[in-house]
Amino acid sequence: MSRRHRAEKRVINPDAKFGDVVLSKFVNCLMMDGKKSVAERTVYGALDTIEQKAGTDPVKLFHDAIENIRPTVEVRSRRVGGATYQVPVDVRTERAQALAFRWLIATARGRSEYTMTDRLSGELMDAANNRGGSVKKREDTHRMAEANRAFSHYRW
Repeated sequence: MSRRHRAEKRVINPDAKFGDVVLSKFVNCLMMDGKKSVAERTVYGALDTIEQKAGTDPVKLFHDAIENIRPTVEVRSRRVGGATYQVPVDVRTERAQALAFRWLIATARGRSEYTMTDRLSGELMDAANNRGGSVKKREDTHRMAEANRAFSHYRW
């Protein structure tokens, strides 16, 4: 990490099919070993499956799912006088989106469907309906922050 100045944010181009920047960032997060075409095929296949099953706009459902997963508070460790406290802090928008992507991908990979396309479409539909593993992860994070609200005066 540079001490001179903050690293500038890279410009992410919108994805080819829907023209959505958030979807493009999600494809980049899903990508493994630089295989972007495989990640795109997985995401677009999942969105096609969602369109067939739900009959709604898949990009809108994707944004609803991300909005339902995105956390507003989290706990960070703060060391004060030899003791470590879990201090609840607000989550920046970019970090909240990154956490939502990470949780969604992790829970989709942990599902039991046969292909990653089916896993991802199932997890996206669950998240859009406020259920599933990724929404549970957000609720656990919020519950942890609520339980440690007494230490919020240690915020920095």
